[in-house]
Amino acid sequence: MSKRLASVSAAALLFALSACSAPEQAPVESAGVEEAGAPAELDAHALHFETLTLDTHVDIGPDYGTPSLDPDEHTHAQVDLPKMVEGGLDAAFFIVYVGQGETTPEGYEAARAAAEEKYAGISRMLAAYPDRIALATTADEVEEIAASGRLVALIGMENAYPLGESVEDVPMWAERGVRYASITHFGNNQFGGSSNPNTDAGDPEEDPGLSDLGRELVASLNDHGIVVDVSHVGKTTMLEAIELSRAPVMASHSGARGVYDNARNLDDEQLRAIRDNGGVAQMVAFRRYIGEMPQAVTDGQRALAVELNLHTPEGRAAATPDIIQAYQDGMAALRAEHGDVDIAILADHIDHAVEVAGIEHVGIASDFDGGGGVGGWEDASETPAVTAELVARGYTPEEIEMLWSGNVLRVLRAAEAAAVTD
Repeated sequence: MSKRLASVSAAALLFALSACSAPEQAPVESAGVEEAGAPAELDAHALHFETLTLDTHVDIGPDYGTPSLDPDEHTHAQVDLPKMVEGGLDAAFFIVYVGQGETTPEGYEAARAAAEEKYAGISRMLAAYPDRIALATTADEVEEIAASGRLVALIGMENAYPLGESVEDVPMWAERGVRYASITHFGNNQFGGSSNPNTDAGDPEEDPGLSDLGRELVASLNDHGIVVDVSHVGKTTMLEAIELSRAPVMASHSGARGVYDNARNLDDEQLRAIRDNGGVAQMVAFRRYIGEMPQAVTDGQRALAVELNLHTPEGRAAATPDIIQAYQDGMAALRAEHGDVDIAILADHIDHAVEVAGIEHVGIASDFDGGGGVGGWEDASETPAVTAELVARGYTPEEIEMLWSGNVLRVLRAAEAAAVTD
């Protein structure tokens, strides 16, 4: 399907800096697909702009859709509408993200307010620019909106924590357009275990699996046509959710642990479980999750944060666009001097996941404006470089379309079919 050829946020900065002190984990030798030379007659750039591209994870700042972060202008965000057009990124899941807090009435109340704020930002964008971007709630609508020449917005929920002590709000979020929801984020919650338990807050190191409420959540998401997202989810909880789900699941933004041993990534057993469930694992372009960061870059990042007063939550919250740009420029200089985690490493994760799970069960996600980005794919305007890397590795146009959107749309259709209708 042809697309039209023409007409890093503060949140990403906060996430990246708040996590920059986390220890890196050792790489594991990749068992990915052997590289092959691209056919000379295959034009990667043209192919990219003929392919329906869908990024399954894009975060937004709290002021998204306001004059201070107008998505229809070139902004400091990694994803805005001009960058999507320039980079031929047709569609994206914009995320209602809430970090994990205390599982108390007060914690749930604050989480609901935070979720409402994120949803309001997405809604402001859609209301302001209906001729530029439209909300899709079905796979067919994704294709129809893209064919109309507009960009496509979908909505995902990262962390089910804001639902509180019941699943009563699931129908409301489904009605609003949420089409996937992850069970957990960093830290266990009322539904199950995280891939990164918060042991300082009392989480056990061993994943407790789905709670009774978590089992209710999986059933309710199935009932309302919302894909169960298993990114950020502990292995036991994930496998139990897959066993319970009537519909294929999605890992909306994860890496392959067989390439890089990070707790956020999926091991081969998990990849095969997603395959057997009919689901899809979206390989994420997030440096720290998918490759070894040079120590000089990590050290330089900490020093740069202190220099720009970005080493505290208060400083990050007060950061101006000029400060954010200075940080981005400084990080680019550090990476240019000392090395980087780049598109080739992202492609190694794609290769490995394809080898283990099959081409039908793998896709691509950026995690832009939530800490994501790799060398060569720093924002949406650089998206063609990902397709070029896949072409260079010998993927066919049909396989590239599956990776960019076909597999996700299949999962969405299966979730729609599994929903309970009146």
